[in-house]
Amino acid sequence: MIDLHLIADKLPAFFGASDGQPVMSTSDGLLMTLQLLALALLFGLALSIPLALGRVSKNRLVAGPVWLFTYVFRGTPLLVQLFIIYYGLSQFDAVRASWAWQYLQQAYFCAVLAFTLNTAAYTTEIIAGQIRATHWGEIEAARAMGMNKWLMMRRIVIPSALRRALPAYSNEVIMMMQSTAVAGLVTLADITGVARRIYSDTYMAFEPFLIAGALYLALTFLFVALFRSAEKRWLSYLAPRKS
Repeated sequence: MIDLHLIADKLPAFFGASDGQPVMSTSDGLLMTLQLLALALLFGLALSIPLALGRVSKNRLVAGPVWLFTYVFRGTPLLVQLFIIYYGLSQFDAVRASWAWQYLQQAYFCAVLAFTLNTAAYTTEIIAGQIRATHWGEIEAARAMGMNKWLMMRRIVIPSALRRALPAYSNEVIMMMQSTAVAGLVTLADITGVARRIYSDTYMAFEPFLIAGALYLALTFLFVALFRSAEKRWLSYLAPRKS
């Protein structure tokens, strides 16, 4: 039987409230997950746009390093990337002696960095694919208006590619949200981290992870609804016309 009393007693812990145990901060649980996700998506998207331009460049010296970056971060598990950044870099004396050590010794910074690089790699390929798929008519129209290459990229190609990338990017956002669950393995109290802490205190696994699953599911429904609304607004011109 499901212990409803335990669920009611421990549910506030997922929203940063005390469950009878000391909390690290009021951003534990859901708020921690949303913070990590928001920062990773913000920095990842900002990084992916120039990287996508480099990815589609005809210059191999530009496109090659970007391809290598996306290949490595898409080809290895996020958990491995997080462990390398948080645990692995600390073994190098040069890292510990550098200015970056004050940040790399913090689990929060390392998690945001790992999530940012990971989502940037996937988003770069999504945007690059849409840049390549830009309709030739848009290019010809921009040239007819006298736009140079960079003005055309800024006003026509990139905005068009970002709009058309929305369906694929919505999947990346949802996958990134679910991937933040690994943050609990580097001591951060995100949704999964709080569930793991409750399990270690009560030795009851079903109820806390049931709450965690319900929260992730609710966030998924929320993001799906938001992206559907965005697609209706910005991709309506691609819908087939009704006769």
